[in-house]
Formats: sequence, structure tokens, C-alpha cells
Amino acid sequence: MFAVLFSVTLLFPTMPTRAATDVALAAQAKAAILMDANTGTILFAKNEHQRLPIASVTKVMTMLLAFEAIDRGQVHFTDQIRTSEYAASMGGSQIFLKPGEQMTLRDLLKGIAISSANDAAVAVAEHLAGSEANFVRLMNSRAQALHLKNTHFANTNGLPIADHYSSAYDLAVISRELMKHEQVPQFTGVYSDHLRKHTDRPFWLVNTNKLVRFYQGMDGIKTGYTSEAKYCLAASAKRNHFRVIAVVLGEPTAPVRNAEVTEMMNYAFSHYDIKSVYAKGQVVTLAPVLRGQTQAVGVTPIRPVGILVSKMDHSITGKVTIDLLPLIAPIKKGQVAGYAKIVTNDKVVAAIPLITLSSIEKVSFFEMLGRSLHSLFVLGTKRL
Repeated sequence: MFAVLFSVTLLFPTMPTRAATDVALAAQAKAAILMDANTGTILFAKNEHQRLPIASVTKVMTMLLAFEAIDRGQVHFTDQIRTSEYAASMGGSQIFLKPGEQMTLRDLLKGIAISSANDAAVAVAEHLAGSEANFVRLMNSRAQALHLKNTHFANTNGLPIADHYSSAYDLAVISRELMKHEQVPQFTGVYSDHLRKHTDRPFWLVNTNKLVRFYQGMDGIKTGYTSEAKYCLAASAKRNHFRVIAVVLGEPTAPVRNAEVTEMMNYAFSHYDIKSVYAKGQVVTLAPVLRGQTQAVGVTPIRPVGILVSKMDHSITGKVTIDLLPLIAPIKKGQVAGYAKIVTNDKVVAAIPLITLSSIEKVSFFEMLGRSLHSLFVLGTKRL
């Protein structure tokens, strides 16, 4: 268990975990949710915990596991992935991979994010976990780690299969987690691109989420459709530092889906905003360092820290706490040194890691001895 060496609380206007319940949105969706990505505050919800088929919105979790593996260094964008016969056999939306065809992880992720490619999803899963079955186990384990109670995956791409479902709330949580990865919008926010561009089999990718092209700030995330699930969408839009997640499930048509998500996003951006607390790169505080050549190091959040505020009422109070972990030299630049925690109604709704801005070498034995002697001398002088 980590000991907390330093904690400070800052008061700012914020909103409760659930900010609105009486607004009428997403009238034709079976389930829907609107969430502030920064704090997880629910701005609107309708049947948000109902278990429903989700079609290709499944791939939000597939992409999350891929980007987390990239961050860990387990795989790399440049990895060449060989397509299995099983991956190539996927129907529905695809980039028409052939058995034995090699494609980089980056291009396969483009295929998933932009064109909802089922074959690419399976190829990525096999590369990361050895088989789709193993990867599905990872998907369900990750859902459990996120404390999602209404989600169970049976495949990587959302093609119709028994015992495969999620809820609007659970998908919003997964989407929020995915969009924490800064490189994701470079995939999900692209309207069109090409694969195999300089070959005899070029493939034009066009985003299945048309709002990426037509809605200001829209940068993802994933559409879905089957005859059972109907039209679904997990969407993300960002204006300035304010990112909003919207999920709709079971819409009757694609135009209705897009119109209702647009209305949800408009509601969020017209009624709420983010008050900046700390910018990425800003020195939040100096963290004490034991046994270091320097006895303190500046720390900064890995992404901007902000508080959700209502444009209608700025009087609601929340807080940000800064909790630092014990640091003992040597310290590496970029090392996690604590967390900026956003607290609403005594509940931590977000914890943004704070990282060190510089490296600090360990002090030598003789320097430590000199410090100790100096401290004793100063203490003795004060007593005299």
C-alpha cells in the first residue's frame, strides 16, 4: 500500500455524478447515455444498464486492449501481422484480408476504427493473444476490472453470437477509457484513408461514423448494426478541453441514430463546460524525494485536469485533491509520482496520474553522510 506524503484540496464548481435526469433526449433509442469523459459524470441516461446486443460497437473494447498493449510495449504499430484463414473468413464489414497476407498493426487498426473491419479485428486479436478465444477472455477480464456488470463478450467484432451483450453505461465507460489514449483519435477521427495504396489491391477506407465529417469536434468512436442490435453508436466529440461520450443502442435507422447523437452532443456543449485546473506540462507541485541529489521534483498531469461546470449554475462545489506517492531516488523522468483526483459527492470520479518532469540520481553514501552531519550541526547550534 502506498503512503501519501502530500495532499492538498482545491475547491471548484463541479457537478454531481449524475447531473441531469429530466431532459428528454434519444427518444427512439432503446438505451442511451451522455457522459463527461473527464469526470465520468452522467449528463443524461435512458435505460443505461439494460443488456442489449451491440453489434460492431464491440470493437471499442478490441481497440482498448490493442492500445493498452501498445502502451505496455507488448506490441508495436509497425508489427507485421500475418492473416490466418480464420481471420480472413470473417463476413460482414471487412478489408478483404487474404490468408497469409501481412499487414501492419497500424493499418489493421485503421481498418477496425474507420471501416469496422471484422477480419482485421480477429487478426489483431490473434496477434495479441494467440487466438480469438484467448482474446475474448481478455476482453471479459478487462470488463470485470472496469467493474462493468452488464457486459459479456463472445467474439472480438460483434458478429451475431449467443451470450454477447453490453449496456449503454458500460460502453460509455469502455469508450471513456479508450479515449484516454492520445493516439486513438488519429484512427477513430479519420473520415477516409487508404490501405494497400501502392499495390494492385488498394482499398479505400470510409468512416462508418458520418458524424466524424459533419459534426464539429467529433473524433470517434464506433458504429454498429445488425438486424438484432439495430443501429448503434458510441460517439466522442471534443471542443477545447471538454470531451463528451454519447452512446445510443437500438436506433431504428442510421439517420435517426445520427440525429439523436447530434442532439445529445449539442445539449452537452450548450449546457456544460470544463473549468481548467491543471494543464498538461504545468508544474502542479514539488514532490519530496528521499536520497536524491535534488530533494524535490516537479510533477505534472499526463493530461489536462478539469472540473465539469454547468453553464446555467456555477454554484455547485466539488474538489480536486493532489496525492503524492513516496519517492526514493533514483527517479526517472516520466515516473508516476501521484494522482490528481477529481472528487464529487465524496466519490473519486477520476484519478489522473502525475508524472515527474525530470530525472534525479541517487545521492552517494558520503553525500548522505554529509547531509546527516550538517543536520546534526544545525540542530546542535539551535539548541545552543
